[in-house]
Amino acid sequence: MIKEIVIAGGCFWGVEEYYRRLKGIVFTKVGYAQGITVHPTYEQVLTGNTQHVEACFIEYDDTQISLEMILDHFFRIIDPFSLNRQGGDFGTQYRTGIYYENEEDQEIVKKYIENKQKDYKEKIVVEAEKLLVFYDAEEYHQQYLQKHPRGYCHIDFTKIKESEKK
Repeated sequence: MIKEIVIAGGCFWGVEEYYRRLKGIVFTKVGYAQGITVHPTYEQVLTGNTQHVEACFIEYDDTQISLEMILDHFFRIIDPFSLNRQGGDFGTQYRTGIYYENEEDQEIVKKYIENKQKDYKEKIVVEAEKLLVFYDAEEYHQQYLQKHPRGYCHIDFTKIKESEKK
């Protein structure tokens, strides 16, 4: 069955490219989530005034990859203790978050984070919220690292095991 989740882990280019490489991921796109501005532009989001976060919309086949496995990958590539910052990017638009659309996924996400927290003394600052809004980013941001393989990216793609790749 095809399901959807939206995640934010800093600059959306790298997050999208990371997930695009995984078995079971059907479709990805980048955009702006959880903010107050309707159809924001990249330049508007950069100001921090829109309250949007750079995010990656993911469609996945849950017979090939579970939501829990998507969350495992998420925690491989983020610093869950860093507020409004990932890699060299900082600002509220680079906060980390998991944005779900239904109660079933809410339970999975909340339980996952609660269990992860048991492994750490430091507080996990990843948002876990119902998806309020998602606006597609401009076309030049979509699959940016496919178009610009040497473009900036804070994600370590070696975190994907060979058996997890498409």
